[in-house]
Amino acid sequence: MQYRRLGRTGVKVSEVGLGGWLTHGRSLVQESTDSVVTKAFDLGVNFFDTADVYNHGEAEVALGKSVKELRRQDLFIATKCFFPMSDAPNDRGNSRKHTHESIDGSLRRLKMDYVDLYQYHRFDPDTPIEESVRAMDDLIRIGKVLYWGVSLWPAEAITEAVQIARSMNCCPPVSNQPVYNMLQRDIEPSVIPTSQKHGLGQVVFSPLAQGVLTGKYKPGQAAPPGTRASDDSSNTFMGWLMTDETLTKVQKLVPVAQEAGLTLAQLALAWCLRQENVSSVIIGATRPEQVEENAGASGAQVSEDVWARIDQVLQS
Repeated sequence: MQYRRLGRTGVKVSEVGLGGWLTHGRSLVQESTDSVVTKAFDLGVNFFDTADVYNHGEAEVALGKSVKELRRQDLFIATKCFFPMSDAPNDRGNSRKHTHESIDGSLRRLKMDYVDLYQYHRFDPDTPIEESVRAMDDLIRIGKVLYWGVSLWPAEAITEAVQIARSMNCCPPVSNQPVYNMLQRDIEPSVIPTSQKHGLGQVVFSPLAQGVLTGKYKPGQAAPPGTRASDDSSNTFMGWLMTDETLTKVQKLVPVAQEAGLTLAQLALAWCLRQENVSSVIIGATRPEQVEENAGASGAQVSEDVWARIDQVLQS
């Protein structure tokens, strides 16, 4: 496993991180979560990402149980707040009140004294950025959070947060967590350049396009049983990815990966990591073997010719 600095900070995270959006505390029983987390740690993964809203807190509980026997200093734990956790009007958003109360809930579920990275899960137009910046700085100063970041924030909001933090002598955000993969490149024109300018690193989610870039879905065929696409409770955001046109292009990438000495999943992860502004790719896994395969993308040496061939296939 290779490690990269998180943005401009001095801390290093594994190039491949492990998330738990649809797995921890939901589709996986605790024993299975333990086996996936343990395999990831044994392979050198130190970056574990979760959120309070994932299965309404159960993902944090499951992750906390899985890492309880590991040395805390060997882990880089990230979680998030923003989404409603109850019907209460203030139990949502990026206000100082919700930020402070949410971190206490997350720490209680994780059974930890602090988290390494606390992220605003979305931009909140109802809360002044000054208030959110100060709230995160408060948490850093009292030791509940070491670094803070954002998720799916537009470039202009990232710039404003950094400028406000500097003007108030507060700690600025150090990371952004966006969707990024071969099929979804929206962050390239503005978010990546803005983040590079201000010292934020990307910790990208859905680098495999919800499993489509593993090649397991074939055009003209039903999704295999047991996969995310076959589960109506998990495939809500997959419709546009499952067209025959897209799946046909993905299948054309399989021989490209083979010639590079990689599986298609590994090639897709390495494609994300080709960007120096990407600090880590966050994978999801239900089995240890998936973690092992995906971890193989770290440090992969891929020629520029391969990236060019990928563009030719996807743009055809």
